[in-house]
Amino acid sequence: MGILDFLSKQFVDVIDWVDEPGVLAIRYPMQDREIQTGAQLTVREGQKAFFYNEGQIADVFLPGLHTLDTGNMPLLTALRNWDKGFASPFKSDIFFFTSREQAGLKWGTAQPITVRDKEFGPLRIRAFGSYSFRVENVPVFAAKLLGTLEKLTVADIEPQLRGAITTALATALGGGAIAFVDLAADQAAMSQRLLAAVEPAFEAWGLKCCSFFVESLSLPEAVQEHLDKASSMRVIGDVDRYVRFQTAEAIDIAAAQSGGVAGIGAGAAAGMAIGQSMAGGFGQAGAAQPGEDPYQQIEKLHRLMTAGAITQAEFDAKKAALLAKIG
Repeated sequence: MGILDFLSKQFVDVIDWVDEPGVLAIRYPMQDREIQTGAQLTVREGQKAFFYNEGQIADVFLPGLHTLDTGNMPLLTALRNWDKGFASPFKSDIFFFTSREQAGLKWGTAQPITVRDKEFGPLRIRAFGSYSFRVENVPVFAAKLLGTLEKLTVADIEPQLRGAITTALATALGGGAIAFVDLAADQAAMSQRLLAAVEPAFEAWGLKCCSFFVESLSLPEAVQEHLDKASSMRVIGDVDRYVRFQTAEAIDIAAAQSGGVAGIGAGAAAGMAIGQSMAGGFGQAGAAQPGEDPYQQIEKLHRLMTAGAITQAEFDAKKAALLAKIG
């Protein structure tokens, strides 16, 4: 019985492969086994089955149910010099390849890419996004990437693909033809340009890059803060008004601290400097601005006194002067 079991395992009459997530190609297990003439080969949607004879591609089967005989294996029949109607078991290497799109893959710049921006000069840019691909040219893919492996997965080739993407990104952005602010504003157009840039590398491996998306472009934090401040200045326009606004905010924050203005870490001297700047913004520390309500002026002076920027005596004197104008 043991010998019969052993012999029964040497012949294959049903051949198929169920796709596994992330698997691009497998060698069908045929060690010490032979294929029965008339065996059933099932190729599912999104698959291709390739028969190899001594490392050379013979017959290719597309999706469907196939009965293996000399009639539908013309190349293997010719390579093996089989007579018409040959019915003996035979050996062949069989590979299944999936042509399904591998979607939702991520790419990113491990290190910032230095580009020469036409507005800001040299910048170090980081970029992140997603892409998808599929096996397009099986013979090239098998020769360049699969080789003699038993199985090849997306994870096996992802580092190579991400390297090609980073190279294409550096080449596309390195010329600085498009300013960073324009790149960030039109990521859809940038995605299309980079898709065209990475396609040649993918094609060289028998792959097709189906989609490519830029989801994020960023600068180093210090550079981004500088740009944010510059943008704020341009929006405000009046530098003097911007300084007074910033000073007023600093005073409000300082007044809320337990240590007053000095409690924010700048010390008493910094607190006085803020107070003097604020007072200057009010018009020589007490002079009401044209059209400004004296009561609002007194409220501002009170905040200065509470923050420790002016003394009680200075507050009383300025308050009296403003009240006298009302009377």
